[in-house]
Amino acid sequence: MNKSQLKRLAAELRREVDVSPHERFDPYELAELYGIDVIPLSELACDADAMHHFTVDRPEVFSGALIPCSDGSTVIVENDTHLPERRVSTASHEISHVVLEHPFSATLTDSGKCRVMNKEHEDEAAELSGELLLPTEAARRLAYNKVGDEEVARRFGISVQFASWRMNATGARKIAQRAHAKRA
Repeated sequence: MNKSQLKRLAAELRREVDVSPHERFDPYELAELYGIDVIPLSELACDADAMHHFTVDRPEVFSGALIPCSDGSTVIVENDTHLPERRVSTASHEISHVVLEHPFSATLTDSGKCRVMNKEHEDEAAELSGELLLPTEAARRLAYNKVGDEEVARRFGISVQFASWRMNATGARKIAQRAHAKRA
């Protein structure tokens, strides 16, 4: 899907959970609507060494994953040691794969990387989750009103890094700068 199609899809999904483009989006509500359980990593019965690795030693190497179950359902496992803003991003990204009907193609490797994935699918999921969490329409209004990344992050429940990425990736800051320059 192209960016315009992903924008339209995100708007539809936000409407499904009754959220305007200028309100905070809750990916857990969308997951529930789609019948997808989100399971904290800490609740899994895992090997103690593996759990310690992903929650204490190297929590940055695992944010979350979409897991197909034998009964045909899907669950999202999220690293609950991460900050809520990071977890919202992870959940949005993983639910985006479901909505986009991406096939399960990730494989575990021994090459030092945790997973090998389809780049096109990852880019689509990143774009859709970005549009879900901070729609272009909202980013443009916020940029026009000269709202900083920290405040954008606070309003939308996302990290400052995510807010900065969306404010720049949507072109919101450049559009606002041009508009202000014309008025000056």
